[in-house]
Amino acid sequence: MIELKNLQTEIRKVMIGKEKEVELFFISLLFNGHILMESVPGTGKTMLAKTFAYTINGIFSRIQFTPDVLPSDVTGIQFFNPKKQEFEFKPGPIIANIVLADEINRATPRTQSSLLEVMEEKQVTIDGHTIPVSDPFMVIATQNPVESQQGTFPLPIAQMDRFFMKLTMGYPTFEEEREMIQLSRDERDEKHVASVLTNADIEKLRSLVNTIRFTDEVETYLLQIVRKTREHPSIELGISPRGTLALMKASQGHAFLKGRTYVIPNDIKEMIPYVLSHRIFLTTEASLTKTAEKVLQDVIESIPVPVEAGA
Repeated sequence: MIELKNLQTEIRKVMIGKEKEVELFFISLLFNGHILMESVPGTGKTMLAKTFAYTINGIFSRIQFTPDVLPSDVTGIQFFNPKKQEFEFKPGPIIANIVLADEINRATPRTQSSLLEVMEEKQVTIDGHTIPVSDPFMVIATQNPVESQQGTFPLPIAQMDRFFMKLTMGYPTFEEEREMIQLSRDERDEKHVASVLTNADIEKLRSLVNTIRFTDEVETYLLQIVRKTREHPSIELGISPRGTLALMKASQGHAFLKGRTYVIPNDIKEMIPYVLSHRIFLTTEASLTKTAEKVLQDVIESIPVPVEAGA
């Protein structure tokens, strides 16, 4: 797809080896989805989010979460203007197109919950006044797994379920890191990245991706996978209906990027690690020896793949 290739080309001007992440960002953008990114410090999460915002001609905002950040620091406040003798709204950093919620698990539960309304309903409510956010709107939250036990507040189930995808950014390969060193000798400025998508382009792509169809057999295959997560002995809490819809949409997005007008089982399997892994909660016994990804792989292998799919 030319739009995705253009995004990847522009982002590659400042970042190396993030083609897969850009693809997943692109799919999330098509469905107004939010992303949770987890990796050690220094792997380029902030730069990727900021550069992505530039490529879609969007307003970028960054919130550095710490335990003393208040909900009003995120959403904004109503304040009294003595000159005008009236209350005015001072928007918070959440009023943007791409919002980087950096180290979200360092915020208190009260502050984390201030994101719930805007992530789900694309609006914030302050002192009884409802303020819509601009479209497109995407929250890209990050958390550092290394420091998950010190001074952090794990995201609650309701918050995790609102993230369309979860990505884990690992270290670059040997050759990618060599290319990074070579690239760093030149001036890197994400503002030099060209905007390659307009709001009109995004709306057109959204209307097209929604036409990607499911056959009855492939739809049944997706539902069987979801149902199995609710019955698996290693899973305490399975996939919610919101998660079912997220997997459906992500599969449509994957098929769309591959140039197909229909979803095949492989589209579903490709998206499962990103869409479902953060939505299941293992039993205490299972969590000692297994990961969510491993259990999901067991689920996939237990469901027969439709023989006739697509076309």
